[in-house]
Order: sequence, then C-alpha cells, then structure tokens
Amino acid sequence: MNFCAGDIVISKAGRDKDKHFVVLSVIDEQFVSVADGSLRRVDNPKRKKWKHLENTGNVSALVKEKISAGVRVTNPDLKKELAKFNQDV
Repeated sequence: MNFCAGDIVISKAGRDKDKHFVVLSVIDEQFVSVADGSLRRVDNPKRKKWKHLENTGNVSALVKEKISAGVRVTNPDLKKELAKFNQDV
C-alpha cells in the first residue's frame, strides 16, 4: 500500500476504529505514523501498520506542504483539516 505524508486515512482496527487520521510520516514498509490533533497529537503520533488503515484518497494539501517545506505541523492544522471529514461520520 502506498501512503505518503498528508494522506487522510481511516483506521480499520483497534480501539480507534472508524476514526480519521492524517499520515505524518512513513516509518518503513509496514508502519506509518498518524495523528488527529486531539486524542493523538503531533508530538505523540500513533504508530500503525498500513494494513490497519484505509486510504480515503484525499490529501491534506496544507499538511503535505508544511511537511515538505520542513515547517512544523500543529494540532490545530490537523483538527481543521479533519473537521471536514468528521462532519460526515
């Protein structure tokens, strides 16, 4: 599975099942780090196997730009980007 920084994903397993997250980084071929800005904050991201995540096909342009520019992503940035998707749930 191909994940990259800024992808919006949904957890398929674990106690955070059906919750939206933003991929912050790809750790290796099995793991990515994800955060949502509220329960999983940027300074303590969740390390999750990619097989437990479903890619929504959406990308947060703001987060992707900040990560590629080397600028720190903040928790309000993540909350703002995920608010669009959490309204539908």
